[in-house]
Amino acid sequence: MTASDPSLVRPAPERILLIRPSALGDVARTVPMIVSLRKAFPRARIDWLVQEGFEAVIASHPDLDEAIGFPRKALGRSLRKGSIGQLTRWTRMLRERRYDVVIDAQGLFRSAWIAWTTGAKIRVGHAEARECAGIFYSRRIHARSTHTVDRMLDLLCAVGVDPVRDMRLYVGDGVSVDAPDGSIVLAPTSRWAAKRWPADRFGALTRRLLARTPHTVSVVGGPDERDQCEEVLAIARSNPRVVDLVGKTDVAGLARAIAGSRLVIANDSAAAHIAVGFDRPLVALYGPTNTACVGPYRRESDVLQRLRPEDNFAHKDPKNVEAMRRIDVEDVWRACVQRLGTANPSAPVEPRRVEPVG
Repeated sequence: MTASDPSLVRPAPERILLIRPSALGDVARTVPMIVSLRKAFPRARIDWLVQEGFEAVIASHPDLDEAIGFPRKALGRSLRKGSIGQLTRWTRMLRERRYDVVIDAQGLFRSAWIAWTTGAKIRVGHAEARECAGIFYSRRIHARSTHTVDRMLDLLCAVGVDPVRDMRLYVGDGVSVDAPDGSIVLAPTSRWAAKRWPADRFGALTRRLLARTPHTVSVVGGPDERDQCEEVLAIARSNPRVVDLVGKTDVAGLARAIAGSRLVIANDSAAAHIAVGFDRPLVALYGPTNTACVGPYRRESDVLQRLRPEDNFAHKDPKNVEAMRRIDVEDVWRACVQRLGTANPSAPVEPRRVEPVG
């Protein structure tokens, strides 16, 4: 099957499962899939298999019936001990849901195998899926698009669905975070060194934001990433206008902080894609990454990137840190001024009074 030869589903499916467990940023930008499916099949039950811990970023979406946690770590521990009982029970739970259609938007052996274990007759995935995943699909689609969001939406032609490019995310009622609405959210971390803007420049930018804007600054990151944020956290220890959220929020709290922000300044990370989902002003700092494929969707003008012809896109290679170092503080500050609408970016302003948090 090719993308130019879509197959309709008749009768209309009653139960649909979308598989996209990770990573968090990829989960955030997969939401057009469920919007498209809901528009085409308004009466169907639509579930989403997502990595445990990531459910909150999609669970409140009005087009989704249930976010099913994928207990990857627990299953892995069980299998390493030589026990298959937990895996058997978990796959039985999926099979008992009797899905008519399963769409694997992850495209790896594990996700494709899960699609097969559901027993669904229609199992859709990319013909180019890695790790020989295609052997588990009943309908294989050749991707015709470049960006990962559009490539995922290409899969929908297998079930006769037109894509709806609605990236909106929703935050659940009652989710709170220790940061005031209107904060500037800094996301200075990344798993890969080549994706990190230098920490001292985040510190310099923070000092300028404090001196020249009235906004508080909230810094976010995981519990094991505090060392990457130390330049900003050092400022937070002496200035109550900098709110330390590093390791202090779950995914729901991160989403809430971004949803209420005035501006998001982020490395190539989940925070940038969540900002797109909440339609927040964004300055996205990118190094050796092909943004045409995986940049903030339809927000190309929000990307700061300084590539040279000799650069490659091997972001996992720590030798490629130079691309991020070419972005200087003045570059980012000008982008912030443009998005904040600061009338006189060189003049200090009277800050808003903020009580210390915690």
